[in-house]
Amino acid sequence: MAEYLSPGVYVEEYDSGATPMQGVSTSTAGFVGLAERGPVIGQPQLVTSFSDYKRIYGGYLSDAAYGDNRFLPYAVEQFFLNGGARAYIMRAVPEDAKAGSVTAGVLKITAANPGAWAEDLRIIISPASKAKTQVLTASGAVLTLKNADGFNPGDVVELFDGKNTAYATIKSVLEKTVTLDAPCALDVADAKVGTAKYIKTCEITVTARLGETVETYENLSLKGDALNNAAVKTRKSDLITVEVIPAKTAPAKEKDKDGKETAAPAKAEPIVPFALCGGSGDSLVLTLQGGSNGSVRTVTADAFLGKDDGPGRRTGLQAFQENSNVSIMAIPGVTAPEVQAALIAFCEGKKSCFAILDVPMELKKTNDVANFRNMYDSTYAAMYHPWLEMYDAGAKRSAYFPPSGAMAGIYARTDIERGVHKAPANEVVRGCTGLSCAYNEGEQDILNPIGVNLIRAFTGRGIRVWGARTISSNGLWKYLNVRRLFIYVEESIKANTNWVVFEPNSAALWSRVTRTIEAFLATCWRDGALAGSTPDQAFFVECGPTTMTQDDIDNGRLICQIGIAPVKPAEFVIFRITQKTASE
Repeated sequence: MAEYLSPGVYVEEYDSGATPMQGVSTSTAGFVGLAERGPVIGQPQLVTSFSDYKRIYGGYLSDAAYGDNRFLPYAVEQFFLNGGARAYIMRAVPEDAKAGSVTAGVLKITAANPGAWAEDLRIIISPASKAKTQVLTASGAVLTLKNADGFNPGDVVELFDGKNTAYATIKSVLEKTVTLDAPCALDVADAKVGTAKYIKTCEITVTARLGETVETYENLSLKGDALNNAAVKTRKSDLITVEVIPAKTAPAKEKDKDGKETAAPAKAEPIVPFALCGGSGDSLVLTLQGGSNGSVRTVTADAFLGKDDGPGRRTGLQAFQENSNVSIMAIPGVTAPEVQAALIAFCEGKKSCFAILDVPMELKKTNDVANFRNMYDSTYAAMYHPWLEMYDAGAKRSAYFPPSGAMAGIYARTDIERGVHKAPANEVVRGCTGLSCAYNEGEQDILNPIGVNLIRAFTGRGIRVWGARTISSNGLWKYLNVRRLFIYVEESIKANTNWVVFEPNSAALWSRVTRTIEAFLATCWRDGALAGSTPDQAFFVECGPTTMTQDDIDNGRLICQIGIAPVKPAEFVIFRITQKTASE
């Protein structure tokens, strides 16, 4: 309650009506697979086009090098070709993959992630200086500069007296006065205009170039405590990581009072970045060595499943634990049972995403395909077959590809054009010119009831998706659009009712929650997602004494029961025709 301490008129605002709800996206896909390059630890990366993918993860993968594990880039390309708009990518790598590196003096540069791609990376190190000026006066280690802008504690500086150079490190800067870590032995002070004498900072500029991708980091210091430290300034690079190796300095010798030599603490010499370039002022071009893709042809399931090493350190499929945007998941072309079972379990655990599974291409007989499908039972997954014949832009020829990438795009296209309640079937597969196996109606009579969604070629109608079932034995969830509709409704309610938490658990709140959810479901009904000729037939929302006991209220639980009538696809269209005589 507001406090009223003096006479007057007060106006208060309060919320009493339904809170607007916005449906969550259902068309964002997530892919896991091998790639030429790209991050392997942390968050999956968002791409909004195949050009985005190539910029981060590289191009197509060859059949000779990667074999059956090469399909990620093609699946992403087919996703966007078939109507997808957003995808998150997580690169998997074999355990024996290595990152290339090169060492120049005290500077070690390593590729940002494993792979042979690092051999195409070029590192250019050029001398640079962020500040240069005259020394007006010099007294030991204390110098008065004409302009001290750009000089910072920790900077390595070069001092020039017109003939000789010396190097030192700045200890402190106060206005135009600079204190060095040791007295300057050169006569660098000269107040005359146009003097050749100077003091300047010593830095380097590092340029990383990979094809058309160029990253440039200017005025980097090799000092660990400098504000422009090379390792710190390059931390956000997508191509390299930089490490400054501490210089080893031999301890100095001194004699004690008995005349014996003892080791004295050595004064570390300043690390001069110019020395990396030989002191000549020319740029140094470096090539990374030792990068390896590892055993990509025989990669084990562990690479795709990944490890859960905590936030920011997850790999493979586990990296999607922190991602709440993805609603469609696929590991294209990987048909190992342990990988597909883990993908299904992941989607069932999150309850916010749906898995698309591929069948091994070599399985063509209906019995073999049926046996493969019978390994699984889930309402959170669908299986598609056969493989699609498409143009392989990498090999410049036609090849067969797993359908999961194209199907993810068709899911997204259908969601955008019609809504998540529309079954993603009877849709043309864009870019597809053939199939690895042609099934007839009799063979589909065997595979369709058990949940294998076939892709078939129809004369004059192109190649179309001709199935919309989950791999569930539960008849209530046999249609995948029903499961995805429930995911949409559940996630939308969850995302838009956070305001309820910690509100007074009273009749006023129950009424407001009911109105909020009813308004959202009424919109779903008007969009055709729910069955029924009236809202009462399409859904119900109950929240109050009929759904909660006093014990629930005392323990802080607000329970709301919701029922919806999802629309089912017209899978079997039957026209009953009889004869009619003219006299009838």
